[in-house]
Amino acid sequence: MTKTSSAPGLPAIADPIAFQLFRHAIIGVANEMALTIFRTAYSGVLKNIMDYSTAICDREGRLAAQGLSLPGHLCSIPVALKATLAAIDEPVAEGDILVMNDPYSGGMHLPDIFTFKPIFVEGEIVAYAAAVCHHTDVGGRVAGSNASDSTEIFQEGIRIPPLKLYRQGQVDKTLMAMLETNVRMPERLRGDLRGQLAACRIAEQGVQALARSKGVAAFIGLVEDMLDYSEILTKAAIAKLPDGEVTFTDYIDDDGIDVGKPIPLVCSIRKSGERMVVDWTGTAPQVKGAINNTFSYTAAASYTAVKTVLADGAPNNDGVFRAIEVIAPEGTIANAVMPAACAARGLTGFRMADCAFGAMARLAPGKVFACGDGGNTNVSLGGYDKDRKPFIFVDFVSAAWGARPWKDGLEGNTTMFANMASYSTETVESENPVIVTVNEFVSDSAGPGKYRGGTAMRRDYMLLEDEAVLSVRADRQSHRPFGLAGGHDGAPGRNVMQRAGGDERLVSKFTMTMRKGETFCHHLPSGGGYGDPLERDPAAVAEDWLDDYVSTETARDIYGVILTEDGAVDLPATEKRRAELAA
Repeated sequence: MTKTSSAPGLPAIADPIAFQLFRHAIIGVANEMALTIFRTAYSGVLKNIMDYSTAICDREGRLAAQGLSLPGHLCSIPVALKATLAAIDEPVAEGDILVMNDPYSGGMHLPDIFTFKPIFVEGEIVAYAAAVCHHTDVGGRVAGSNASDSTEIFQEGIRIPPLKLYRQGQVDKTLMAMLETNVRMPERLRGDLRGQLAACRIAEQGVQALARSKGVAAFIGLVEDMLDYSEILTKAAIAKLPDGEVTFTDYIDDDGIDVGKPIPLVCSIRKSGERMVVDWTGTAPQVKGAINNTFSYTAAASYTAVKTVLADGAPNNDGVFRAIEVIAPEGTIANAVMPAACAARGLTGFRMADCAFGAMARLAPGKVFACGDGGNTNVSLGGYDKDRKPFIFVDFVSAAWGARPWKDGLEGNTTMFANMASYSTETVESENPVIVTVNEFVSDSAGPGKYRGGTAMRRDYMLLEDEAVLSVRADRQSHRPFGLAGGHDGAPGRNVMQRAGGDERLVSKFTMTMRKGETFCHHLPSGGGYGDPLERDPAAVAEDWLDDYVSTETARDIYGVILTEDGAVDLPATEKRRAELAA
């Protein structure tokens, strides 16, 4: 294909219009996969919280297009696919579907099961359909398979090495029986897997139609053009940033085993010309608890932070990865090795995204928002009813973004690294033996600033069954979400168990027995503020007072805003108060 230059600094594309149509068409297929899972899934984790990702990879296993899903899976799919193809010691045939979840064979943590379907046109593989879904339960010592206080991967559930789930259209009944026997709710696993496979079949139809309309050779060439296009856009955006090296250090509270022992995360970013290195050297060695990270998730956190700041419009594909090198030494919490437990690795991934954003704020001040809630909290409840029928409730609770350099942070939103939805109270109560007794924003919690962080959120769960095992993965109870440019830190999180005998303050990560009538109260952290609180528009403070986001005292003592009884701003008194605070 003869190419002509489309614009200075951009890829040379023979037919830019045809290229853009193709680009959006293949991304549309990946999006259709995501919607298929949303519409067909059995579990609340998928159909309500939407903890899954879909993608189209090229015939070499490189990411070509990612669906409407999680940045946290930004590079996990191609890593898992390439590892799976390398491990399968037999030819991949039409009708095959590959499956795996092993973190030490290219996966992330055991609840995330990957399925890959090779897509054939005219007898040759032109692409792979890929889907990864967080399954409610994959066995192990704790219902939900996501406990943060496991100490080795063998406690966390069934490990699936790269295998063929289907051979030439026929399911491997032995493998399916093995999977269903080792989980607490086999019908839910089976139903969610069917949703994944339906998404892969939808992708197969869409990609085959595209490849046949363009011709196989042209299809392969256009995919290559997409990767080049993203690479060039990414490099051009990186080139606009100043050269240099910056380092940011943050801390995870602890690993749930060595309680109270902070875990350092160290992110150094080196930028030179069109290239960038995100280096996690100096980060803590892998820990006893189950918050150890796999390399692909660390890389995803790194790419997310960089790409968010670049805002270059480059499609999410392998071309982005070419311009950004990620270093994570083996044996650290950023790149754990066997037999490290990693079921709760999501927490570390979220916190690494915070840390990488902190480093980017030093490289590109004014382009990065303050720290958010530190990632969603995982609350899992599992047990058996009076008829010995199992129940498992898995919730990922989200709270707040940090303040942006130009606007307040959002409340009630998941971290952008997760991009998941919140489980509605009505759905929780209709599907699980739980009553959500409190679901509200917390007054006086938002990190103050010229632009305030998103407010914290509180959610309380009362158990209706006689007994259940409660597993919680939370953080930022001793290391608060940081503010930027003079903004204050956000409020810390808090866990409390309400019992008839009195309230008990709990640590951030634990597994315990919960009994009927007891209520678990969880306060998420809030977002940090951006800029000096004394520069906040007094009218915005008054509006927050009306919404019960700030109290009269906070308005006076932090923002220097004096409000009347009906919430109006007393401008002369405010000017005087701000002068006193500034002095």
